Amino acid sequence: MDTPTVVSVKDVQKTYGKANEKQYTALKGVTFDVQRGEFVGIMGASGSGKTTLLNILSTLDKPTAGEVKINDQEISRLKGNALADFRAQEIGFMFQDFNLLENLTAYENMALPLTLQNVTGKKVREKITTIAKTLSIDAILNKYPTELSGGQKQRVAAARALVHNPAILFGDEPTGALDSKSARELLDTMAQLNEEQRVSILLVTHDPFSASYCQRILFIKDGQIGQELVRGDKTREAFYQEVLDTLGTFNH
Repeated sequence: MDTPTVVSVKDVQKTYGKANEKQYTALKGVTFDVQRGEFVGIMGASGSGKTTLLNILSTLDKPTAGEVKINDQEISRLKGNALADFRAQEIGFMFQDFNLLENLTAYENMALPLTLQNVTGKKVREKITTIAKTLSIDAILNKYPTELSGGQKQRVAAARALVHNPAILFGDEPTGALDSKSARELLDTMAQLNEEQRVSILLVTHDPFSASYCQRILFIKDGQIGQELVRGDKTREAFYQEVLDTLGTFNH
């Protein structure tokens, strides 16, 4: 049986600027798929197009040409409420700076995606209890973000991103603001979620250590995917070395 495709990107192009002005093409025909249960990384230097790509995938921006499907839904055709509903149900998002609301407790932050979908009391409690246990944050649910460490904040953000069982989890440099111990713990947890619960993850990063946790890495340069690395049976350490070697040649 074929594994279902959770993200499908076909010949996506993105040009900024009007036709009669100076135009800048950020993406020049990007094509790739993410299968359900995959942990895929996208790497590229600043200005490579990786942020533009992530914005399009997460429905915050629309492609100039090409097609993006998430869970078999062509997202560039969705508008208004349909788009907001789709984003709320199918997409989980982790940002570098956590994006937690400071005036809400960890529990209330995690409940937000469910509240937006009109999930009520008991169900919310059940879902939060389950994900909080998985992420080892059940002891800090009543604390406010200002009382939490960076690592704890990012775990709360991860729980918020996953509490509604999205089709795909997008991570935008989620370890960027963390010290190395917290970063490693977060990546271990993401790998565990991927292996044990088949959470599909697309991680955008410029950090080779983070990328070495992925099963497959797409390297983007000048708006195109230029290379792909597959981890296969390699250890994470061996794959990390391969990522470093590839970056050394790819970015020059």
